[in-house]
Amino acid sequence: MSGAKYERVVLKLSGEALSGGEGQGISPTIVQSIASQVKEIHEMGVEVAVVVGGGNIWRGKVGSEMGMDRATADYMGMLATVMNSLAMQDSLESIGVETRVQTSIEMRQVAEPYIRRKAIRHLEKKRVVIFAAGTGNPYFSTDTTAALRAAEIEADVILMAKNNVDGVYTADPSIDATAKKYDTLSYLDVLKEGLAVMDSTASSLCMDNDIPLVVFSIMEEGNIKRAVQGEEIGTVVKGRD
Repeated sequence: MSGAKYERVVLKLSGEALSGGEGQGISPTIVQSIASQVKEIHEMGVEVAVVVGGGNIWRGKVGSEMGMDRATADYMGMLATVMNSLAMQDSLESIGVETRVQTSIEMRQVAEPYIRRKAIRHLEKKRVVIFAAGTGNPYFSTDTTAALRAAEIEADVILMAKNNVDGVYTADPSIDATAKKYDTLSYLDVLKEGLAVMDSTASSLCMDNDIPLVVFSIMEEGNIKRAVQGEEIGTVVKGRD
């Protein structure tokens, strides 16, 4: 592999990252930009799996707060991630990257059902695999999906690409001007201090399985490659001290 620190990665994208600065919907320009960056690391020989959120289309938590049944709201969110995953697949294949979408909720007309061994085989054949529909269960976030799938496929790292921040801070930098960015952290620190990196279920899963996390900004072109090469961008959260 040419300069890559990691052999197999899970790239976690928020739904909002696909909308650009709009916050809602899917921006073809942004999706194409992300696809180009994924192709860049794919051509380095890195095996790439992708987990995409659905917050640009629907947030289950918001629906629940409006009085909707929580499970129903969460299932709607899972369907939103399928739409984002298909958009990402289309962009990747339009630039020559063979891709498979696997869903936790069966919908065979549009994607394969999630099968762990099949996903690993796709990766070994140098196909990008996109995991859609979350874990298939309500009450679990796509952060937890990323942690779970990373453990299942034995990924070396989770690359958490953010559209509104370039790492983990002591406080929200958009609100607190004195907030300082961490270079490195442990998952225990994240849980103890209640830092908004990923939800506690996902953090615990990563900690228990010793999966490192790199949090960085997706808004700067080439950052995915820099993260894969081990450059000091964003914040690294360590599985264990």
